[in-house]
Amino acid sequence: MKAPRFSFARFKAIIVKEFIQMRRDRLTFGMMVGIPLLQLVLFGFAINSDPKHLPTAVLVADHGPHGRTILQAIRNSSYFDFVSQVTTETQAHEALARGDVQFVVNVPENFSRELLRGDRPPILVEADATDPAATGNALGSLGTLLDGALQNDLKGPLAFLSGTNGPVELRVHAHYNPENITQYNIVPGLMGVVLTMTMILITGLAITRERERGTMENLLSMPTRPAEVLVGKIIPYILVGYIQVTLILLAAHFLFHVPMVGSVPLLLIAVFVFITANLAVGITFSSLAANQLQAMQMTFFFFLPSILLSGFMFPFRGMPHWAQAVGECLPLTHFLRIVRGILLKGNGLQEIYIQLAEIAVFAAIALAIGVKRYHQTLD
Repeated sequence: MKAPRFSFARFKAIIVKEFIQMRRDRLTFGMMVGIPLLQLVLFGFAINSDPKHLPTAVLVADHGPHGRTILQAIRNSSYFDFVSQVTTETQAHEALARGDVQFVVNVPENFSRELLRGDRPPILVEADATDPAATGNALGSLGTLLDGALQNDLKGPLAFLSGTNGPVELRVHAHYNPENITQYNIVPGLMGVVLTMTMILITGLAITRERERGTMENLLSMPTRPAEVLVGKIIPYILVGYIQVTLILLAAHFLFHVPMVGSVPLLLIAVFVFITANLAVGITFSSLAANQLQAMQMTFFFFLPSILLSGFMFPFRGMPHWAQAVGECLPLTHFLRIVRGILLKGNGLQEIYIQLAEIAVFAAIALAIGVKRYHQTLD
């Protein structure tokens, strides 16, 4: 007897079977629920294209009342948070190079005297413009802010000082990317994004694939230690990572004309530490995943917050404190500071060693977890 073309009984059985399979594969089900929630939280709360409360240093050579009034007006704008006071231009430039502050506000010598003489003394604002999105709105607010800052001070006999052009002159020095070219910020960052995505995914799939194909038994039967197997597996991918870095650097130089102020060999050393950290994460994921699909899901779950919370797509200092705390735990956050600092600022080892050490600590922890899980697999 010929079966009907469409059977609701068979249809119902297939649905029940899929729900049972979904219940068995808890990791996949968790990703289906967790990734939308993660995106909702990150885009709804953590992402901010108008960063405020940016760390600012102050260099004051004139302690007159009018200078203090302007500084207070800048502080009240909510874009600038005064976190330190420097005494020399050298200290100011070092703070900008290390990324400790986003701006330096300079009140020059004889500011009050020149103001009372009607000479329109300058207020110098130096900015770390490696990320134009982080500084654009803050710098744009300064013109109107300075025009109205001294309204209460310049009354009566001093009213003539207001003038049509404003009582003070605003001078902005945008360091490292004065023309606000977006490619200068994005292209170096792509180096970290590409390495994060490819290194973790390739390593995670490589070991999981061997387990699925049954070739892992051959490795287990060989007189090798887990560390030897894992390190032997990641060495070829380190070379692949350097090929990717070379292609990106060539494209950055010849296609996008990104300045390379610092030491390229120092950058390559930092790349080695960063690649090792990502490969360690891939090994850990491969030891946790039961199949290649789960390894890909874990990779995506790690990659999503890395790209959103590292400062690659959105200004890092524009995120709330809890999101910044999460971002500080990700190696991509520190590598972006390293690569942009070396290429655009000319940073040396003294400026990047803290970021490099944090990536190395992350790599050591991830590798230790991966080796431990690999031991459990052997058992």
